[in-house]
Amino acid sequence: MQQTLTSPAANASPLKSVLQRFPFVPALIILIALVALNGFFQPRSLSFGSITGLFSTYLALMLLAVAQTYVVFSGDIDLSVGSIVSLVNVVIIVLMEKWGGGGLTVIAACLVGILTGLACGVANGIMIAGLRLQAIVATFATSIFFTGLALYVLPVAGTPAPEAYWMTYGGTYFGIPFVFYVVAAVAIVLGVLARMRLTTQMLAVGDDAMAAFQTGLPVTLIRIKGYVLCGLFSALAALCITGDTASGDPLVGGKMTLYSVAAVVLGGSALSGGAGTVTGSLIGALIIGLINSLVFFVGTPSEWQNLVQGLAILVALMAGILVSRGARA
Repeated sequence: MQQTLTSPAANASPLKSVLQRFPFVPALIILIALVALNGFFQPRSLSFGSITGLFSTYLALMLLAVAQTYVVFSGDIDLSVGSIVSLVNVVIIVLMEKWGGGGLTVIAACLVGILTGLACGVANGIMIAGLRLQAIVATFATSIFFTGLALYVLPVAGTPAPEAYWMTYGGTYFGIPFVFYVVAAVAIVLGVLARMRLTTQMLAVGDDAMAAFQTGLPVTLIRIKGYVLCGLFSALAALCITGDTASGDPLVGGKMTLYSVAAVVLGGSALSGGAGTVTGSLIGALIIGLINSLVFFVGTPSEWQNLVQGLAILVALMAGILVSRGARA
């Protein structure tokens, strides 16, 4: 089995073979470089507390990058993921406030929030895969619709989350921050999904939908499942960002959509579908987080921070693409 897998690349360079198997390697190199730079400009950024804060702040973006990856696998895209985050955020905040904010009511509200995300994913999947609408146009329209729903549920930002919720998310249990329990649980779920046939099927559809259909794969259903997974992980991202901000905001996910797309590309996935890894998308999200931290640590004036962040992300993206192209040439 090992010989069969490696023999086609026997004449290829070692770097090319590694990139074919692990397309996220360039992103991993960039991530390591950013960790070193952050440590150089702010040594305390490498402390356990700072790393915990990094994951607490950017775990929502990491989950949203995962959500985007599952639709990109099939050659689709979802421009509504940020709006789903906003909608789920306000839904759980309003429900927790109405139900009293106790332990069981918080759990019940979170379950409703997850169901809300799943419903959004199903709606997107049916419109795009079932009704054959263009993904980029349809999800742009649903993003406006979901944002409108979020504003209807909570017109004004600022409603606080119950203390039981944000204290749990920011708490420490048995000496380990709660956020790392979440990371471990997500890693287990992603490991299970990676071993399921669905992931391979989505990649096959993204690589060549017609060929996948001719081999008997239910292409429409597979694409719908991709959007359902996207809705699920978008809802989980909303739960994390609610714990981090401890409040409801109908526009909280507005900027996160394009960040999620950038994280997917930074991680080595092809927006045309058929190639990529969830691991790469997670690394891409961390790259964006570390770039934002580095811009702050070097003392960039506030009026220049967005410009510098955008340029840094662009440079990281170009560096990753050039390394990949050079190795595959």
